[in-house]
Amino acid sequence: MGKSLEEINHTVSFDAEANAFRKFIMYLGPGLLVAVGYMDPGNWITSMSGGAQYGYILLFVILLSSLSAMLLQSMCARLGIASGMDLAQVTEEISNHVLGKVAWLLAELAIMATDIAEVIGSAIALNLLFNIPLWLGVTITVLDVLLLLTIIKLGFRKIEAIVGVLILTVLMIFIFEVYLSSPEASSIFAGFIPHSEIVTNKGALYIALGIIGATIMPHNLYLHSSIVQSRNYERTDSGKKSAIKYATIDSNIQLSIAFVINCLILVLGAASFFGNHEQLGRFFDLYHALQQSHIGGAVGGGIMSTLFAVALLASGQNSTITGTLSGQIVMEGFLKIKLSPIVRRLLTRGIAVIPVFLCLWLYGSSESKIEDMLILTQVFLSIALPFSIIPLIIATNNPKIMGESFVNKRWVSRVSWLLAVVLSVLNIYLIFGTISEFM
Repeated sequence: MGKSLEEINHTVSFDAEANAFRKFIMYLGPGLLVAVGYMDPGNWITSMSGGAQYGYILLFVILLSSLSAMLLQSMCARLGIASGMDLAQVTEEISNHVLGKVAWLLAELAIMATDIAEVIGSAIALNLLFNIPLWLGVTITVLDVLLLLTIIKLGFRKIEAIVGVLILTVLMIFIFEVYLSSPEASSIFAGFIPHSEIVTNKGALYIALGIIGATIMPHNLYLHSSIVQSRNYERTDSGKKSAIKYATIDSNIQLSIAFVINCLILVLGAASFFGNHEQLGRFFDLYHALQQSHIGGAVGGGIMSTLFAVALLASGQNSTITGTLSGQIVMEGFLKIKLSPIVRRLLTRGIAVIPVFLCLWLYGSSESKIEDMLILTQVFLSIALPFSIIPLIIATNNPKIMGESFVNKRWVSRVSWLLAVVLSVLNIYLIFGTISEFM
């Protein structure tokens, strides 16, 4: 079987003789690309809606999702490094023909759902910043393929650096905005305690599943298992153990930053809307509320709303890079078909804009409808997630794939299976509950 993303595999230097700090710096990067998927426009809309409608109680869901993500992404890193294969290649190998094609189709649909969120987020940001009509903003997002072409030519390490700068920009903007909104610290801390309303309230459960789908994204599992192989570590047991160690540290640090950003987004939504205008909490709502706010003085509202839109645009463009890489990994791993990144990007983005244009055609420039579509994509990601998690667990428990030294520890296997089962049960509950409303 060929290498995963052969053009970047084994290309980034990794000095096995360096001290621990230098090794960490050399491995710093793959976690950044993975973390992007945990703070894309889909995360924004679900977290803000959750904060606006239910206050701070869904902070617990973000915490639980983030901890689960850290576990799953560490398993992906170990799979890629120990086996030399990515999750798509492994899934194709352990599945029969029919299951393999089903897994591929769901992975492709998940990537398209992610792309729809990026399209909508970027189009809304362009509308807010420059008053560009949504349909034109959607059209412009197709042209980001030119941006991707330029970035790819810079080399993989440069891509990681660009993504890191954009993530830092988003983090700083939300720290500043939450500081100015002055939320109650006691309410924030209380939000990390489990509340029964999350499960008993169907609306809260719907948003919670959206948060889970936006946080633990299927395409990230494929992505991480591949890009960790970009480092030129020794392909020996000792070399793999060292690489797994630093890959896990890198991943956990970056996902912790993503966790903070998602919490800040929910807190901003709760502080701005909960108990006042719970029906609000979408991108346009928050932007206009920030614009009219007198927080930070006479010009504070204008600054906050502009920074918010800039962060949204940066987030959408950041996700463009990882979405394309994930698409390549899935297509090469399942179908053994290699397309250039540009062709792949045009194909994925071209398909993704169709439902967005259809929504705009049916409802005009309805802000609520276009944002409802974005939330729906995140719930679909949650439904698709078990079909990526289960092959990951099976593969990382298999010594023939991993080697005796790298299989899951018993507690990892138990917790990951519990996560897959709980998520599947919640999805079934939500689906049947939704169907019953139309019966």
